[in-house]
Amino acid sequence: MRSSAGHLLADRDLPILNNWLYISLKRQIFWALSIALLVAPASFAQTTADGGPDPATVRVRLGPLWLSPTVSMPNLGIDTNVFNDPLNVTPKRDFTFDVLPKTDLWLRMGRTWLFGTVGEEIIWYQTYTTERSVNGTYTIGWKAPLNRLVLTTSATQVNTRSRPGFEIDARAHRREPSYAGSVEVRGFAKTFLGVRGSWTRVKFDEDAVFRGSSLEEQLGRTVTTGAITIRHELTPLTSITFSGGRSEQRFKSEPLRNSKSADYSVGLVFDPAALIKGGATVGYTVYKPEAPDLAGYRGTTASASLTYTLLGSTRIAGTITREVEFSYDVNQPYYVLTGGTATIAQQIFGPIDAVVRVGAQRLKYQSRTGAVVAAPDRIDHVRLYGLGFGTHLGRDLRLGLNIDKERRTSVLTEREYKGLRYGLSLTYGI
Repeated sequence: MRSSAGHLLADRDLPILNNWLYISLKRQIFWALSIALLVAPASFAQTTADGGPDPATVRVRLGPLWLSPTVSMPNLGIDTNVFNDPLNVTPKRDFTFDVLPKTDLWLRMGRTWLFGTVGEEIIWYQTYTTERSVNGTYTIGWKAPLNRLVLTTSATQVNTRSRPGFEIDARAHRREPSYAGSVEVRGFAKTFLGVRGSWTRVKFDEDAVFRGSSLEEQLGRTVTTGAITIRHELTPLTSITFSGGRSEQRFKSEPLRNSKSADYSVGLVFDPAALIKGGATVGYTVYKPEAPDLAGYRGTTASASLTYTLLGSTRIAGTITREVEFSYDVNQPYYVLTGGTATIAQQIFGPIDAVVRVGAQRLKYQSRTGAVVAAPDRIDHVRLYGLGFGTHLGRDLRLGLNIDKERRTSVLTEREYKGLRYGLSLTYGI
């Protein structure tokens, strides 16, 4: 049996490959659905303003059922540092590929919408079989925009071995079930008063370990949030929301990590049919750990994901994040993550385009009072630079060649790494 890299697979790899294929067999229903959608004729309808999808993104309409499938292979090539080994260690390189099929769906039910997402991420490494995984994200929800009342509820299940953030380099298996709901009442012609709440459980496998720390003991937790909201529709395609609420983080194995937060924010949301797509939120958070030897955080928070297309040939996308994140290190239990990414895609001529990507993340750690740590209150940085060229083989199909460089710097040499990923990419519907 010959791999895509042109090398023979060893006999010892075959049982692992078979097991990997068996694990992904239970996803074959989704695969069959995605393939069927790729060849089905597209159908569109008028714009909906009652919680339904943007018709421009809907590729298939089967009566009341609307579906928008996408498939991407972001990298078919070489990873020069599979394990994010530090600079004083010879990095391990391997041939790898990722496949990410995803389908968003909406079902019209009277005046309400049932919506959902089925997403998979299949990661394959030729030599380092421990890094192979099949990751899934599944969401189902219901939105009922009634005369003066808007009800929304959703449930999400994440089952993944992807790296949990910029700090932890291990691909540790975890499950994250979450539930959310909101109720809004129209107070004025364009103003809604509401409440919302959510519950999330983060559970790592018992044998998930990183740098000698059990991830379930240090990071296994439940998060409960509640908030009061005021939403005003500035235009038919833009709304602004003011929110004030509280959240609690409870750690079963490490109660000294328990904490509470008060969060106040203002956010803009743009309709998928608007010129600018996405949303942005700026807030102020008061984070209070229950442990007396750990200082809290008072300051700004932010979250944004925006996309803008200029003159039909230049696509600009960006993200911004500033939030409190939990660390695996019990002596430095949290850090403030500040960063963002920017992508510019420019059509050069005909179907040919060029893409430039940059990203920067800043991890500012908070130490416990009196704790012995190698670098008190340290700051790590993660930077990403990427360049790509592609050609559009159809309206929704693109073949590309990408190269991305990532590096983490720290005062702790064992936490530094650099790596390069290069290869082909293939996307449909993105």
